[in-house]
This record gives sequence, structure tokens and C-alpha cells, in this order.
Amino acid sequence: MQFLEIGKIVKAHGLNGCVKVLSFMQSPDLLKSLKEVFIRRGKDAPALFSLKSLQIKGSCFYLEMGGIGSIDQTEGLVGCPVLIPARKLPPLPEGEYYWEELIGLEVVTEEGRFLGKVERIFPTGSNDVYVCSGAEEEILLPAIADVVRNIDLEKGAMVVRLLEGM
Repeated sequence: MQFLEIGKIVKAHGLNGCVKVLSFMQSPDLLKSLKEVFIRRGKDAPALFSLKSLQIKGSCFYLEMGGIGSIDQTEGLVGCPVLIPARKLPPLPEGEYYWEELIGLEVVTEEGRFLGKVERIFPTGSNDVYVCSGAEEEILLPAIADVVRNIDLEKGAMVVRLLEGM
């Protein structure tokens, strides 16, 4: 089964086993229909948890899961990714991508210079930032049209134009 990472547990919330999750979803409304999530602890296979409740607040959401009823049970979950099966999410409009689809893409300049691979992505107030590493040094690429010129998921490649000072 292929999974998409929709967030990361950042802390326990309250005493009854609720967790706060930093969302990686641009449109958190897609989460409202979820009945279950998977959580990966370290290198273990993802574990399935039924959802008792899900509340969306800004760039975070709060989960109460079956089998987790106390703050003690949430301590080992902090830092763990929250996953859902890829088939649970609807296809996005052309030109939009789920983060998981972009992780691992080879990044090359318009001139053909290999810069590395997209290792991770983080949100900022105005746009996402792609962290590219592997060729020489780590490069932070803003996810804006002036920089990201083309994304080809089939070829596993992202073509970029480096702006002055990058």
C-alpha cells in the first residue's frame, strides 16, 4: 500500500490522548472525511488507528484515536508522521502536487546542471520551500513559478531556474 504523509505529531494535547498534528495539507478540508489514519514509529510498519475525532485549526489538526486514551500513551507518538493511503485523496488539479509526490524528485537547472534531490518540504507564510540536497550543498528552493519551471512526475524530475543569489 502506498501512503501519503499528511502531517507530523508535534505534541500531546490535553490529558486524554489527543495529539496535535502539524498539517502538510494545503487544503485541510480534505481530512474531514477520514475515519482512520496510520502512524509510523521509526522504521516500523505504519500502524492503523481509528479516529474518534478530528478538529482542524489553522495549520494544525487535533486527533483523538481509538486505543489512545491518556497522555502517557501519546508520548511515544511525538515526532511520528501521520499517513493515509494514497488512494484516499482525490486527484489534484493540474499543476498541483501532494508533497509526497515531490519528495525524491531529481532537481536540475534549465541548463541541465544536477542539483540533487528534493529531500523534504516545509511550509512558510507565503509559499512552500523545497530542500534539495545531494549534488554539492543543500539548496533551499522557494516553490514559486519564477523558480520551479517544470515538474514531471513520470520522469521523476523538477526543472528549476536559480534566481540571483541562490
